[in-house]
Amino acid sequence: MQSPLTDVNGSDPPDGARSTAADGRRERWAGHREQRRQHLLGAAVQALLRHGPEVDMDEVAATAGVSKPVLYRYFADKSDLWLAVSELVAARVVDAIAPAIERVREERDLVEATIDAYLGVIESEPALYRFLMQSGHAGIHQVIAGTGRQVAAGLARVIGDRLRALGLDAGPAEPWAYGLVGFVQAVGDWWTEHGQPIRRAALTEYLTTLLWSGIEGVRRSADLPRELTRAHERITP
Repeated sequence: MQSPLTDVNGSDPPDGARSTAADGRRERWAGHREQRRQHLLGAAVQALLRHGPEVDMDEVAATAGVSKPVLYRYFADKSDLWLAVSELVAARVVDAIAPAIERVREERDLVEATIDAYLGVIESEPALYRFLMQSGHAGIHQVIAGTGRQVAAGLARVIGDRLRALGLDAGPAEPWAYGLVGFVQAVGDWWTEHGQPIRRAALTEYLTTLLWSGIEGVRRSADLPRELTRAHERITP
């Protein structure tokens, strides 16, 4: 029988063809494995929402429709699984916030858009967020901290650009950015823990007003012509 790796003349293909075929199989297998892994992560989230924070690997496997040994082919243990889930949620946070940061051009709108995007992620999956924030897993805490630093770095860059555009010292940009992230994260924890007692839109407005006072205060205290300051103010009714 002719091998699928033998050409029409019955001779073996050149080494390059063998290598290309093998690379193609590896790529297809890697893609299939990653697709299966994402399915299992989604099942883990669903199992958590269904069974609560004490969910075990049997319940995750049952939700995914696989045996537990299959689950362990992709994740070494329960800690490894939840670390992967935390990375998934962290990516969602960054994906939600990054566009909000990039598309605004006024400082107050920057603060408001960032807060609203972050609260939007919490609002969509409060049980998952609460589970991850309260986890004692050191790796999960590192993922959360890394996400905070990534968001703060983006904020610092944009805030610095805005301050320089106004002729102001950009020095406060980084501490403001880290302070904003930490402050909103703490309030988000409270909001989730208490069952979101305030509407997201209202909470966004409350936090924006409080945080904006600091940025606006610095701008107003600077030696800027009034017409330049007014040109950058947010017009409110």
